[in-house]
Amino acid sequence: MALSSTIFQFAVQLADVDRGVYESLELRVAQHPSETPAFMLTRLLAYCLEYREGIAFTEGVSAGDEPAILVRDLTGQITGWIEVGQPDADRIHRGSKVAADMAIYTHRDPAQVIAQCAGKRIHRAESIPLYSFERGFPESLAKTLQRRNSLSLSVTERQLYLDLNGQAFETLLSEQGLAQSAQ
Repeated sequence: MALSSTIFQFAVQLADVDRGVYESLELRVAQHPSETPAFMLTRLLAYCLEYREGIAFTEGVSAGDEPAILVRDLTGQITGWIEVGQPDADRIHRGSKVAADMAIYTHRDPAQVIAQCAGKRIHRAESIPLYSFERGFPESLAKTLQRRNSLSLSVTERQLYLDLNGQAFETLLSEQGLAQSAQ
């Protein structure tokens, strides 16, 4: 018998000063049995940091050819493709061809993602940002995770100030590009 996903609820107060986005969100996030809490929290943070009209979680690891997060316009056209973790070069290449905007968020060492893409053909690699958090950040968040969560996220000059269930956290969101690894 297959294990089912665990559902987490998040009441999110988002204040992204960098982009001028201020929202109150009620999110239900499914953690697939093969996902770590750090991966699931990276998906949640990526959703918040990329938040705009038309954004949605996909079936993720359950749907092999979709990214973790998609953005669609009013016609249903895919405009944003957001990968999480350590996607392979083929997924990045395909996503970059499908959507005008592409981003990768990783909870791992970004050098691993870049190394995995080294020498591979990736469409528009020079325009794909790779975002990462300070080492151990998602893992420390996971220690305070509950089934029902209160999350306040403020972003100023790529510095994240986060309150999860009454505990304060802070990290810098680093950005690197894939251009050095692609042909």
